[in-house]
Amino acid sequence: MELKLPILSLFTLVVSLNTLTTINSATGQNVEIPVRVGVVVDMGYTGQMGLVCIQMALSEFYAAHNHFETRLLLSHRDSNRDIVGAAAAALDLLKNEEVQAIIGPLTSEQTNFVINLGDKAHVPVITFSATSPSLSSIRSSYFIRATLNDSSQVQAIGAIIQAFGWRQVVPIYVDNEFGEGIIPSLTDALEQVNAHVPYRSVIPPSATDDQIAGELYKLMTMPTRVFVVHMRALLGRRLFAKAKQVGMMSKEYVWIITDGIANELNSIESSVMESMLGVIGVRPHFARTEEFHKFEIRYKKTVWQKNPTEYHSLDLSIYGLWAYDSAIALALAVEKARVRNATFLKANTSSNWTDLERIGVSSIGPELIKALSSTTFRGLAGKFELIDGQLQTPPYEIVNVVGPRERVVSYWTKEMGIIRQLIFTDVNTNTYTTSNSNIAPITWPGDRTSPPKGWVIPTSGKKLRIGVPVKYGFFEFLKVTSSNNTTHVEGYSKDVFDAVIKSLPYSVQYEYIPFSTSDHTGSYNDLVYQVYKKNFDGAVGDIAIVANRSQYVDFTLPYTQSGVSMVVPVRDDNSKKAWVFLKPLTKKLWVTTFCSFVLIGFLIWILEHRINEDFRGPPWEQLGVTFWFAFSTMVFTQKRVISNMSRIVLIIWFLVVLILIQSYTASLTSMLTVQQMQPTVTDVNELIRKHENVGYQEGSFVYGLLIGMHFEESNLKAFKSTQEMDELFTKGTANGGIAAAFDDIPCLKIFLANYCSKYTMVGPTYKTDGFGFIFQKGSPLVTDISGAILKVTQSTKMMEIEKKWLGNESRCSSPNASFSSNSLALESFWGLFMIVWIVALSAFIIYVVRFLHQNWHVVNRSDTESTTLDKILELIQSFYNRDLSYHAFRNIEIRENRNCCGCDCTRRVEESLCTNAPPSPILPSPEQQNGRNLVEQDSSLQNNSTNVQGGEIQRDETRNQT
Repeated sequence: MELKLPILSLFTLVVSLNTLTTINSATGQNVEIPVRVGVVVDMGYTGQMGLVCIQMALSEFYAAHNHFETRLLLSHRDSNRDIVGAAAAALDLLKNEEVQAIIGPLTSEQTNFVINLGDKAHVPVITFSATSPSLSSIRSSYFIRATLNDSSQVQAIGAIIQAFGWRQVVPIYVDNEFGEGIIPSLTDALEQVNAHVPYRSVIPPSATDDQIAGELYKLMTMPTRVFVVHMRALLGRRLFAKAKQVGMMSKEYVWIITDGIANELNSIESSVMESMLGVIGVRPHFARTEEFHKFEIRYKKTVWQKNPTEYHSLDLSIYGLWAYDSAIALALAVEKARVRNATFLKANTSSNWTDLERIGVSSIGPELIKALSSTTFRGLAGKFELIDGQLQTPPYEIVNVVGPRERVVSYWTKEMGIIRQLIFTDVNTNTYTTSNSNIAPITWPGDRTSPPKGWVIPTSGKKLRIGVPVKYGFFEFLKVTSSNNTTHVEGYSKDVFDAVIKSLPYSVQYEYIPFSTSDHTGSYNDLVYQVYKKNFDGAVGDIAIVANRSQYVDFTLPYTQSGVSMVVPVRDDNSKKAWVFLKPLTKKLWVTTFCSFVLIGFLIWILEHRINEDFRGPPWEQLGVTFWFAFSTMVFTQKRVISNMSRIVLIIWFLVVLILIQSYTASLTSMLTVQQMQPTVTDVNELIRKHENVGYQEGSFVYGLLIGMHFEESNLKAFKSTQEMDELFTKGTANGGIAAAFDDIPCLKIFLANYCSKYTMVGPTYKTDGFGFIFQKGSPLVTDISGAILKVTQSTKMMEIEKKWLGNESRCSSPNASFSSNSLALESFWGLFMIVWIVALSAFIIYVVRFLHQNWHVVNRSDTESTTLDKILELIQSFYNRDLSYHAFRNIEIRENRNCCGCDCTRRVEESLCTNAPPSPILPSPEQQNGRNLVEQDSSLQNNSTNVQGGEIQRDETRNQT
């Protein structure tokens, strides 16, 4: 039911007369300056509500601001829900009424042409309900959108899609400018959350029920079950009533409505609302303040007074609030612009010109639009502030239709995303979230509480077409055979795919379709392209996940780890066996060990030279003894040492030598018994430099990888099977064969399992993501199958499949065994060497300090005739001589003196042995004891040598008897 036009016209006239008869209480004079304003609306639900709110706004505004000098006079026209009717109404207002502003029209299609009229006449056009983003593209400075752009809600819809993980969405929209305007921004928002639009459902504005049903049946044959509906409530109520009738409001479906319907839910009949059970939607939020509730009461009272029969069909919506605020903003702007003489400048026209050409130009248009653009106030719908000629994005409510009413389940803001409660304070923009935990429990279609997965297998009964490549080798992964018009597929990849599909919580029907090109071959890239062209729904095989393929299809998670490596022949390493004993230690460790032996031997000579006769004698003899002593420590058969410091050094050194010998022995043993074979090539650059031929599996992406590594195309040889690869290796590069082969590691492992004694895997591994299954771009199966792959690969089922097709790899030595050096390095022993060097250095320092202390009379001598060089030479001579103060020499000297007095020599020797002294050295003569010079000492030594030698022989005999 609609209000009768005469009643509304009478009400408009009363309001206009009321504003004209306002008297200024201060002066008692009429100061009202009338400014004509046109209103173009349809006389339906939104139009009637908007017109009433505009009239109430002006009446209440001027009642509260009776001191204003300007008064808006309304002239209303009915557009009759027609684009031409709206244009004619606007043209009539501009030409005949000479209005200075136009509020309306309602729809985006009507507003498009009226904007051009307003721009030509310099008359602001203010719409409170035309929301299409396409209107913003019209370059007119006289267009004001006192409502929201439809594109402001797409991010809220995208957040909902992301919160529940839906991957495909089908928009259902009305086929006009209002419906089409949101699609570009909606598609972009969905792509940002990794959701795709596989199909767009377009409903004509005047569609019949049969047309709507036909489109719905078409949607039922598609896998996607998430729909975004963008249309007005008048068409939307028919759509949902028919969706309920055809069974599309069941548990499998997700329906999301834009604010085109959500803003007018209170105008939809309760029977239709019940059919919309489970629908969720977004709509702008406005505060239900006390002022709003008072206005709502006044609005309903006004509507009831005008037409009691329409009372229940004119519930207030946000469009009425925007209409109210639009009238207030225009009244403020007219007063701010200080309009005094609002006239139209007539165009110079001839009698043959049309009505459009006779439109004049408003004299106050520029000032009025400037004042309107800068007007800011707190309205019923929230803050009224125009930026770029339109209102800015407010928070959005996420509503859920439950029974005859809707309830708010969450909110969305552009700063914080989806939140449970609104926070009107400064927020941290880094806390944006789309977690569905911030959404209250939702009742979904079918009266279910768990969210639908958003897609199903199509109801048309069509099986998924899964392409499988026809291979001529490596049948362990996939083998396709055909006989009697039937195709048989088997292999590792096929069994994994079957196990994954069985683990899904729903049934998926599919069939394998062999793929090969006209020449009975076909690369994997060709197969990927066929899936991209939608000739296949997916593909199964040993298909490597690489970047360029992911631009055309979607990969699942890998079901096996992979990478690209190199296989080369091995040869017996006979050329290096003669010197294999040097390989257990690295060069640094050999040099360090040798230097340590020499330094320890030299240190022991220093510590023992003055007190041990074994370390005395001619220089060459002492040098030989030193080296012999040092290296004899390896077998622990060296001369006895006397000094305690020497013994401490040797104890530490023996520990180092023991560890070195044991480690060397273990390493050499390992080399002689294990490492028998060596690869012929270990460096890829060597193959490139020598222009060697290399092989790759036919149809594999490895060909492009080798080209990228700068191999010449003429040096690349394709193989189809493991047998063909072995034949190419046997020929060698010189005979048209290959020196190395590159392939995925799983394929190389199969090859090595059959030829492990002849080939080995060497070189670096070029990382890839492994083998995966492929599906069409945006397929909802990808997410579920990826999750199922994780379950299967972590179960014993995967081990059974691998054992069945790939066999037991332990039957051969590890194919990727490293052929790098196993030599022991200095880094493994530097701690031991550090300890022995610290002990040796400490012993040397202590010895030097003690030596200088014993000969301090030489260092401290103040004789003027002694130079520093003389002192150094004297210290060297003192070091070269025996240390007669050492206890061993003192005991022997006393016993020899007794022997000269007639004592028994044998008894003297036995006593010497009992004291655990070392063998008696050549003793100096008594004259040396009395301080004779060095020349006399040497002479005396010669004279007494015979006696001493006899004593030594007797001591040796006594020792043997003991």
